[in-house]
Amino acid sequence: MASCVEQATESTISLKGSTKMVSEFFYYAINSILYQRGIYPSESFDTTTKYNLKIVETCDDKLKEYLNNVLAQLEGWLEECDVQKLVLVMQDLESKQNVERWSFDVTCDKSIKSDPNFTKPGDLKQVQRGIQDVIRQVVSSITFLPILESACSFDLLVYCDQEVSTPAGWDETTGKLVIDSEDLRLKSFTTSIHSVVPTVSYRRT
Repeated sequence: MASCVEQATESTISLKGSTKMVSEFFYYAINSILYQRGIYPSESFDTTTKYNLKIVETCDDKLKEYLNNVLAQLEGWLEECDVQKLVLVMQDLESKQNVERWSFDVTCDKSIKSDPNFTKPGDLKQVQRGIQDVIRQVVSSITFLPILESACSFDLLVYCDQEVSTPAGWDETTGKLVIDSEDLRLKSFTTSIHSVVPTVSYRRT
């Protein structure tokens, strides 16, 4: 009987559980992008194990606080199925031009919002494999993306449904697109409730 209960638990995913998985993925994906693209120096990161992979996580207190604050708000929006996409954009500090833009399109099964206890069938191992594939592509990005010649800053943008009000401390802004860009779609993954489709846009050289 105990093994049957465990199996049933592992084969279903709740909205809250899906939200946690997606939010956590964004945290580690952002860390990996900032490290791989040299936005922060390598000494600002420690190595950790997640998704059965060796990945990086910032040890910079200010960066960690910023990411945690953004993702805490994002998590609330994800649980309400209000998020359309998360964007990480890099800007050349000298020219002020946007040189690279990582976009994570998010779709959600909004039909479950009316029942917070509702669950859907989902294979947790398959979700982890999907996340592994995306993280691996992020790590290998230095092999196909142009070298960032100058120092860059970054910003995080969250696209939400129109009825979502802008919280205190957040500002509405433009899409900060990369002009004359090449676009590369990466592998996607789904929790069965949220689906995430990453695309990286970079300036043609």
